[in-house]
Amino acid sequence: MATQTAAKRMVRKIVGEKGWKQLRRYRRKFAGAPTPAPRPAAPTGIDAISHDLCKLAKHFRTDKWGTHRYAQHYQTHLQHLKDDSINLLEIGVGGYSRAGQGGASLRMWKHFFPKAQIYGMDIQDKSFVDEDRITTFIGDQSDPGSLVGVASKTGTLDVIIDDGSHLSPHILTTFETLFPLLKDGGIYAIEDTQTSYWPEWQGSEDRNDPKTSMSMLKRLADGLNYEEFVDADYEPSYSDLNIVAMHFYHNLVIIEKGKNAEGTNKKRVLKKRYSQDGVKP
Repeated sequence: MATQTAAKRMVRKIVGEKGWKQLRRYRRKFAGAPTPAPRPAAPTGIDAISHDLCKLAKHFRTDKWGTHRYAQHYQTHLQHLKDDSINLLEIGVGGYSRAGQGGASLRMWKHFFPKAQIYGMDIQDKSFVDEDRITTFIGDQSDPGSLVGVASKTGTLDVIIDDGSHLSPHILTTFETLFPLLKDGGIYAIEDTQTSYWPEWQGSEDRNDPKTSMSMLKRLADGLNYEEFVDADYEPSYSDLNIVAMHFYHNLVIIEKGKNAEGTNKKRVLKKRYSQDGVKP
């Protein structure tokens, strides 16, 4: 065996790597061994970066990477849906500085989700963006009827992204209207939450102002733990019962929808409180 191995090394050294591979192919051919299948060609162009949202965002020049750092977080929270046949709705198509502009992020989503239907909603007509698997609608996110009308045309939504006006009243109306229409297991994202702190954008310097988008989101975070509340008269809201996770990033919040009913041990831990007569569990 040692002599045979040494002989192989000597022949390989004499004929070189290219010749050695050729000899091995001849050997397999005459021995009846199957020829290995050729390796698939490496993807090129846009296909070569279709797995990477940050690179796609740069390619399509959407501000989800560069101006902001959203793409990396979307990659984390949407990767599991990449090869699914999902419906994605983004509110706000962009491109308001010049006529005929917009749709950069819709194109990014299309190439990241090869089986998805991508929908955009905007207060302006952005139909010039429409193409295979991208459809836009005119809609007003401050109007619940308009939001429901658009959602009725998309089918069940798996992902909703609010990149619209960024005004707190509009963000609240949109969430209250569309979140109940989101599929269980779906993702709801709100971008550019910095406007919550800007009075010029209908936000407030008062970080506890209940009318701002961030105050709403803080209330939703409390609602994750509604089962731990000791207020005997508290009735859980729809969002309490249907949000299972929230992820806060700089100017971006991502919400996961699901059944929030894990239970609580508060009656066992707070025995004194719940042993009192007349106190509801």
